[in-house]
Amino acid sequence: MSSENTATAATPEAGDATATPQTDAVTTNDAATPEAGDAGTPAGGVSKAMIADIEEAMKDVVDPELGINVVDLGLVYGVHVDDENVATLDMTLTSAACPLTDVIEDQARQALTTGPGGGLVNDIRINWVWLPPWGPDKITDEGRDQLRSLGFNV
Repeated sequence: MSSENTATAATPEAGDATATPQTDAVTTNDAATPEAGDAGTPAGGVSKAMIADIEEAMKDVVDPELGINVVDLGLVYGVHVDDENVATLDMTLTSAACPLTDVIEDQARQALTTGPGGGLVNDIRINWVWLPPWGPDKITDEGRDQLRSLGFNV
């Protein structure tokens, strides 16, 4: 894992006694997910989406069998946004035999690449992972409440 941090300080204008240096930091780490506010504009001028915004948008992606969003079900294991504003989602499913991966991928693409200004990201990739295996322990409290309201005992 490598991290590259760059920072530039703004130069105060002459006679501006209240000017304070400002920094723009862009952190790149393939294993880490930046928190809200860590997004920057890379050299190519592409604004990177914030992880928190992507996770919030992914709540519009609903597991077709259970009717609960994939975030609250605990199916999203990780999110990475590259310098071209392409999001790679590490996701799993409740079952490796699930035939609905295309449906979930289409919903994710719709949730993240469309909308005002073209969406949060330019494109998405889903990396389907099976380790660690999904289990009910990955469901959020909100997801548990939603499942209970549908009659599930979790």
